[in-house]
Amino acid sequence: MKKTLVLLIASLGLAACSSAPTHYYTLMPPAPEPAPAGVAAPALQFEMAGVRIPMQVDQPQVVVRQDGGTLAILETARWSAPLVDEFHDALASQMELQLGTRNLEGLPKSAAQPILSLQTDVRRFESVPGRYALIDVVWNLRLRGDGVERRSLTCSSRISQPASVELSSLVQAHQRAIDELAKRIAGTAKRWAQNPATRCS
Repeated sequence: MKKTLVLLIASLGLAACSSAPTHYYTLMPPAPEPAPAGVAAPALQFEMAGVRIPMQVDQPQVVVRQDGGTLAILETARWSAPLVDEFHDALASQMELQLGTRNLEGLPKSAAQPILSLQTDVRRFESVPGRYALIDVVWNLRLRGDGVERRSLTCSSRISQPASVELSSLVQAHQRAIDELAKRIAGTAKRWAQNPATRCS
């Protein structure tokens, strides 16, 4: 593990050169293809509520985990926005794709359709060079609207994706993990909206 981290730091030019260029990374995936014409309108309105993320990793710099419970802050590898915003926007984007509707957070809602809200608490966001990227998330769904019984459902997901030593591989692994998280949440949300007895899956 130490050798892997040394290789990563060396590849970024952090070991000896203070003038190394800064690289910026994002959790946002490439823009998806537009939905085909004729797709049925979704039965729900969606809003992405707050996201919490561990303070240890919510830094401008990318933070990687080392053996022995230590963390390394990579000074010339930075997120393009605060990590909590990166996670929020990436998950919202994937939820839009899975639910077939836009995120209406902070916007007026229609009284004609129920509103599905999603709140997430990221308990762990780990980046381990040469091994994996991991997210451990507790998420809460809330449903409200005219003629709809207000209710909520809280679940959790722990997702790990393999990654190589390159930092871009770690970031892409986190993108895949967020994509998988969105699929799990959206699948549960669709079933739960139809059947209140639905449980976490």
